[in-house]
Amino acid sequence: MNAAIWLSALSIFGLRLVDVSLGTLRMLVLFRGYRLLTWVLSFFQSLVFVIAVGAVLKGASHPVQFAAYAAGYATGTLLGMWLESRLALGYSYVRVISPTKGALVAKALRQHGFAVTELPARGLQGTVGMLETAVARKDVAEVERLVQQTDPEAFITVEEIRSPRRGYFRANSRPS
Repeated sequence: MNAAIWLSALSIFGLRLVDVSLGTLRMLVLFRGYRLLTWVLSFFQSLVFVIAVGAVLKGASHPVQFAAYAAGYATGTLLGMWLESRLALGYSYVRVISPTKGALVAKALRQHGFAVTELPARGLQGTVGMLETAVARKDVAEVERLVQQTDPEAFITVEEIRSPRRGYFRANSRPS
């Protein structure tokens, strides 16, 4: 194999990596309702895709080039998911069930600027505290940390929410 084949394979890999990363990001932000960002990502994804396919159709005939195409696709999917998790766009709904320390958990969250709704609830062993809060996705780890520090026995679930309206959010996490 000559250097031209390897260079072509590297180019194909890189183009597919960028193309699929953008596509993965595009789908993830689409589901969260970010229309303008979805449009921008779609534009650049399709541009890179056309260039990648053109490179493949122009002269790819070696198995290394085909493997580079597939590897770029697979790696691009993982890179897109990683990028989206780092951006942490959107909001999450966090529910906490605390067997005995619900009021303390709510107080700790409020002291850190989170809005919390307390609900009386009944579990298998009797009365429990159920707390609900909607937070920016980037704040979920902090909420989980505060809950675990206050009540290591607490049960926590996290769900994605599309577009919260009204209510109280931390100053740096307001819905747009």
